[in-house]
Amino acid sequence: MVSRRDAARDAAFTQFMEQAGPSLLRTAWLLTGDAHDAQELTQAALVKTYVAWGRVRDGEGLAYARRVLVNHRTDRWRATRLEQPHDTVPEPSARPADPMHGSDDRDLVVRLLATLPEQQRRVVVLRYYTDLSEKATADALGISVGAVKSAGSRGLAALRAGLADAAPSRPSPDAPATERSAR
Repeated sequence: MVSRRDAARDAAFTQFMEQAGPSLLRTAWLLTGDAHDAQELTQAALVKTYVAWGRVRDGEGLAYARRVLVNHRTDRWRATRLEQPHDTVPEPSARPADPMHGSDDRDLVVRLLATLPEQQRRVVVLRYYTDLSEKATADALGISVGAVKSAGSRGLAALRAGLADAAPSRPSPDAPATERSAR
């Protein structure tokens, strides 16, 4: 038999999960770069958050779940660090500089995020995508504010460089139609 207290706890967690789930899934997707891995990571984070739900302070659920998500991702990353590097890096495909191709730009950014070292990726996602302050990002990752600043700076510089490298392959919107179609 379920007590009233357990039922209230379950209802509160269900409401939290419905509100925070999409945000956690987007964050997980940016951390992993893969929809399936992001779903698994989000589910694992929500399960661990549910187990600790009685200890989570009111209003701190999202921060707690986000921390669990990042920690779980880090644990999985450490377990698979023995991957073999490739000799070549694939070239970015040519894309038109048309505003209708915004999803191509998002895809490029996600692919560039995947090339960042793990800590830089976590900092960039939490700091700039989820719009956490430097202190909140540091707290979520268990690192210093200075480490957030330096990892964020290096991560953004790498993303800018990757975007700049991809820019020459894009035709100018002012280029003649024949030149755009030739690429």
